[in-house]
Amino acid sequence: MPDGRLVQTDGRQIVIGGRREFNYEYYPKDAASNTYSLPFLVETSDRGVENNLYPFVHLNVDGNLFIFANNRAILLDYAKNKVVKTYPKMPGGDPRCYPSTGSSVLLPLKNLKAAKIDAQVLVCGGAPTGSYIQAVRGKFIKALATCGRITITDPNPQWVMETMPTARVMGDMTLLPNGNVLIINGAASGTAGWEFGRNPVLNPVLYRPDSKLGSRFELQNPTTIPRMYHSTAILLRDGRVLVGGSNPHVYYNFTNVLFPTELSLESFSPSYLDAGSSNLRPKILLPGSQSKLRYGQTLVVSFTVSGRVALDKLSVTMVSPSFTTHSFSMSQRLLVLGSEKVNSLGKLKYSVEVTTPKTGNLAPAGYYLLFVVHQDIPSEGIWVHLQ
Repeated sequence: MPDGRLVQTDGRQIVIGGRREFNYEYYPKDAASNTYSLPFLVETSDRGVENNLYPFVHLNVDGNLFIFANNRAILLDYAKNKVVKTYPKMPGGDPRCYPSTGSSVLLPLKNLKAAKIDAQVLVCGGAPTGSYIQAVRGKFIKALATCGRITITDPNPQWVMETMPTARVMGDMTLLPNGNVLIINGAASGTAGWEFGRNPVLNPVLYRPDSKLGSRFELQNPTTIPRMYHSTAILLRDGRVLVGGSNPHVYYNFTNVLFPTELSLESFSPSYLDAGSSNLRPKILLPGSQSKLRYGQTLVVSFTVSGRVALDKLSVTMVSPSFTTHSFSMSQRLLVLGSEKVNSLGKLKYSVEVTTPKTGNLAPAGYYLLFVVHQDIPSEGIWVHLQ
């Protein structure tokens, strides 16, 4: 089973790793139809447990791939099959990949017209070393409550560690239109795998990347449905997050088990959808849905806001649709286009001028949800096609 996939700038996907598969390949296959050896996956495989399946893969702004497996990371020039940077091991040394399943996001990309664009990766949760073996024996160890954040574009990158309000393994991380990160689903002890998770974490957590270190996490209202192994979460066009799944069993088991197979869906509504904020929520007028965009294009977005507008607290964001498995949303990325020029058009109408990303390394070609964000409150998204 393949572990990591990523849409590339040339339209292909790269498939990385797998059980006892220490290599990568492309889909569609290249002319040689080859797999390419990746010794890093051998180096990060714990004997008998692996802890490097479903690695976290992010497309860096230089076109190379940031690959995180177990507790280590590299930057891979996939075109030349060459490791161009090796990152420090995450402090603590505990594994973060399957079956010690944490999650990861590439934090929002900003200042897209700058000569140097910073890219930061956040890795949260997981399970301590030895947790899988202990779970096999019926002992369920408390999951990790730490996150590591690193600027992968720095010449001398270092991990900065943070602590979540709750320990979490098998959590899902979803980028919200305003640039915050939702951490949802999972368990407080045990590991991924059949029947190995315990103590479901019912409270989602919001992570605010731009807040001061030590005050970035905010506990959210709980669900009543345990979402354990094989659960998922994805951003919807209206700003909600669709949450579903949970099946810790080899088959669908609905009775006489600790955590029944869960086929329901529910939506998580961030606080920006509260009724008290509705007058601050923008509504996009133009461009229309399914508009085609070019790289480096000047784009004028017009919108309405019924309440008082703070033009200095306005931005436009683009969010790529992701596809998710085993607590990692592949190809997920958010770009902040900024607000270069804002005009009042009268009668509660405004326009903002922005520039689309300049290269496929910043934003691979394809569909994106485009949002206007006002005072941290996003509009409904519209689909646009960057090509």
